[in-house]
Amino acid sequence: MPNANTFPPAQDGHFIEVAGLDLVFKPVPLADHTPTGAQIASAAGYSDAQVVTVLHLLANGELEDIRPTEVVSVPQPGGRFVVVVTDRSYRLTIDGKRIDWPAQRISGSILRHLGGVQADKLLYLERQDKADVVVQDHDLVDLGHAGVEAFYSRAPVWILNIQGVRLEVPTPTIVVSDAMRQAGFDTTQGWHIFLKVAGQPKQELELTSVVDLRAPGIEKIRLTPKDVSNGEAAQALRRDFPLLDVDECFLDEHFAQWETVLDNQRRWLLIFGYSVPAGYNQQKITLALEVPPTYPGAQIDMFYVFPGLALNSGQTIECTQVQEAICGQSYQRWSRHRSDACQWRPDSDNVVTHLALVESALAKEVQQ
Repeated sequence: MPNANTFPPAQDGHFIEVAGLDLVFKPVPLADHTPTGAQIASAAGYSDAQVVTVLHLLANGELEDIRPTEVVSVPQPGGRFVVVVTDRSYRLTIDGKRIDWPAQRISGSILRHLGGVQADKLLYLERQDKADVVVQDHDLVDLGHAGVEAFYSRAPVWILNIQGVRLEVPTPTIVVSDAMRQAGFDTTQGWHIFLKVAGQPKQELELTSVVDLRAPGIEKIRLTPKDVSNGEAAQALRRDFPLLDVDECFLDEHFAQWETVLDNQRRWLLIFGYSVPAGYNQQKITLALEVPPTYPGAQIDMFYVFPGLALNSGQTIECTQVQEAICGQSYQRWSRHRSDACQWRPDSDNVVTHLALVESALAKEVQQ
């Protein structure tokens, strides 16, 4: 737009403030207190009101389109207007407030200005088929897609997983003892505390340690009791090889203890205290799954249990007669395989889906 400083002051000192798409407002003299949209465009330096859009920035932050012949009451000392050359507008909402913007693209900083979003809040673009995305001040958002783009603001939240308990933390740093209490763990009990960060060795922490949740790659905090009930030192659970993130999150959430071990060049997932349905001679077992080196490209097949299972009815369980030595113990092998109609799919199958097969196989033998 033309430089507002080139205009002589109005006789009564009255002026309006005009900005372009950058929302940098400058005073422009205008003596008429009830101008039309065409007069506002002319005062801003545009001779043809038909090729520009005049938007009145209201006190509540909304933008109201002013037609060339429409009259608007301008308060003293003057109203604020966005005047740009355009032939269309694009509708959006910010925290439910409707705004018509005269350009196909808009920056995060302009969105914050229009929506009155405070600096201590994050601004999100709502998406239907994908996760909502944070809009940074320097980001440009395309408003030309079908539908109305919806933006919303909220205080930032950092996520921390403590032994399978998911915390939403409102501050970027947290003391380990505070995090444990929020997750429901007794801090007076002796714990080995480890922080797992992607691509790094696990870090041992103390109750007084401070975790910076802004650091990249933070995955979870693992807890292992220092002592068991008989006073003997408890061994830390082994993590000889990693699983998929979805696997580890599921295991942390559903099982108190599990580990991954290398035994005679074979990779095993061991789940302790796995519950079996009624009708067997055991209520809980250790469940073992062999995880191939190229998993998930290669499938997990069959499963193994210790101690071995038998039916209370005395009936034989087919295809469970073979024993497998795992970490010095003899496990019962259950030869259960996927059918041709349910082949392993590397893009969607994992430990979680194989555990569903295990559960189904165990329930089938007791007709549950």
